[in-house]
Amino acid sequence: MQDKSISIFGNPMKKKVYNKAVKTKRKNIKRFGDDSNVSYPININDNEHIGKILGVKDLRVMEPLDDKPVNETLDTDKGIIVGNIRMGFGHYRISMAIASAANAMGYTPYWMDLNSYKHTTCTKVISAQNELYSLGSRLSGKSKLFNKFVWEPMNYEGFRKLSYNASDQKNAELMAPVFGNIPKRIPVIATHVWPAQAAIHAGMENVVNAIPDNWPMALHYAEGSIHTVQTHFAYQGYRILNGMQGKDVLNPMPAEEIVYTGHYIDHELVSNIETDCDARKQRKEKGHPMRFLLTIGGAGAQREIFAAIIKKLLPEINKRKATLYVNVGDYKNVWEELVRDIPELRSCSEEHFDKWDKTQKFCEEAMNGYITGVHAFYHANIFEAVYCTNLLMRSCDVLVTKPSELAFYPIPKLFIKRVGGHEQWGAIHSAEIGDGTLECEDIPHTLQMLELFMKEDSLLNDMCDAIIKNKQAGIYDGAYKVVELANKMRNM
Repeated sequence: MQDKSISIFGNPMKKKVYNKAVKTKRKNIKRFGDDSNVSYPININDNEHIGKILGVKDLRVMEPLDDKPVNETLDTDKGIIVGNIRMGFGHYRISMAIASAANAMGYTPYWMDLNSYKHTTCTKVISAQNELYSLGSRLSGKSKLFNKFVWEPMNYEGFRKLSYNASDQKNAELMAPVFGNIPKRIPVIATHVWPAQAAIHAGMENVVNAIPDNWPMALHYAEGSIHTVQTHFAYQGYRILNGMQGKDVLNPMPAEEIVYTGHYIDHELVSNIETDCDARKQRKEKGHPMRFLLTIGGAGAQREIFAAIIKKLLPEINKRKATLYVNVGDYKNVWEELVRDIPELRSCSEEHFDKWDKTQKFCEEAMNGYITGVHAFYHANIFEAVYCTNLLMRSCDVLVTKPSELAFYPIPKLFIKRVGGHEQWGAIHSAEIGDGTLECEDIPHTLQMLELFMKEDSLLNDMCDAIIKNKQAGIYDGAYKVVELANKMRNM
């Protein structure tokens, strides 16, 4: 296993940075163990939730057997591993986009969530980090001081430093064993850096690291993989390691290790852009209720903003001038808290809870139907919780979201306040290519933008026109291009 914490793209780390990384790994071994010599059998099953839609098969890393592990055969010619972790909804959603594109292109996507193998050191390390990140996200929404002095700087500058990558690379060495019994030739497309780093440490030969963020951060480097980015801005910043060691001019990434692809978007969304945008414009012209989709993360950090939006829209909903979709993912408590804060909400809402077949039917009928009222969605299963938003996107007019991974999706967007400084660059990019608003950094500006969407035709229509032009320019083809790149690596 090559030590990737000593130097990053030819930029040597200081001895104290390296020693700190080694110390962090030792602490994790003491806390979570070291399974480097364990041979984990693998198991392949159809994903019962999105398998039929996206052709996804689950790749499970099983507990070791007493005798020699019997491992299932992966399709090394047409199979592609989608490596991810559950950390919020974003990385799962990007993984679904990659799987969707792979399936549409005739490949078999194997879903490999490194945060789901609880018996492994890998998952134990990731889960501990995830818990810390979730705590920070919740605190940032409750405390302006914590957000200003801790959370924003950490997400904006802390994760940007090369020293952070050095530490992560050491931890990723503990994640490598989950790849032990996977054929080295099969491509791995990672939608979080840890699966990419783990795959490289495990000797996987064809690794694509699909970077999500538009703000260049050393956190996302997995040296040895091919890095893909969604924007030209990100390409330049990542290529030269911009600002990742103060004002130092650093040795750049080799040109062959980074590729601009465009946005990572599901085939089902990209292939229907013209149809869906035309339907939005027609609903607006006919005076149908304008459909808003609110996606609320599990941390509930922005519940105050969403509550204000709902209160603003309720009178318009009662007059059939607006319709509201609310997806709380797999966090039913978030919906209960909203209903508690807004008592009149429940009486005018239809709850689509944990009935995946009915959710899919509603989304299909909404494409051409006349929809009124409030529709709340909750699914206990993470796949259904995340993909519900993707299904609802096609029939809604405006997506209301923080500028995270959804900032890149081909749908008119109203951006509420970010969670973490790095997210602001998603809103900036979206506003510049015309498919989303500026980031509304407080409730009054959010409600102002909401009124503009309701009262005027130009904002929605202009975004729809921009989305169609962006498609023609290939901006939303990133998922296809990532899959093409992974398969090209396999055949080299």
